[in-house]
Amino acid sequence: MNPKFFNQLGLAMRAGKLVTGDEGVFKAIRSGEAKLVIMAEDASANTRKKFQDKCQFYGVTLMEIATKYELGRSIGKEMRVTIGVLDGGFAQMLQKSQENPAEVEHIDQ
Repeated sequence: MNPKFFNQLGLAMRAGKLVTGDEGVFKAIRSGEAKLVIMAEDASANTRKKFQDKCQFYGVTLMEIATKYELGRSIGKEMRVTIGVLDGGFAQMLQKSQENPAEVEHIDQ
C-alpha cells in the first residue's frame, strides 16, 4: 500500500477536513460538501452498492482502497469503512498520490 496516501489522509484528518461513518458521509454527499469518498476494499456488498450509487448520482468521485483497518489506522481511529473528504485540495492530493504511488521503488539488494 502507498504510505504517502495514508500520511496525507492523516493530515486531512488533523486539519478537520474528513467525515467518517455511513450517515456522516451520506450527509456530506447529499449536501455537496464531499469532494471525494474513500471506501474500504473489504466493505460489504450492500455498503459498496449504496455508496457507488449515491456517489454516481451526486457526481462524487469514489475510491476503493485498502482495508477498513488500514483506513482507520491512518486517521487515528478504529476501523473505518467510508471516509468523506470535504476539501477539494486534499481530495486532489489524495487522488494524485494514488495515480503516482511512489517516485522511487524499493530496491532489493
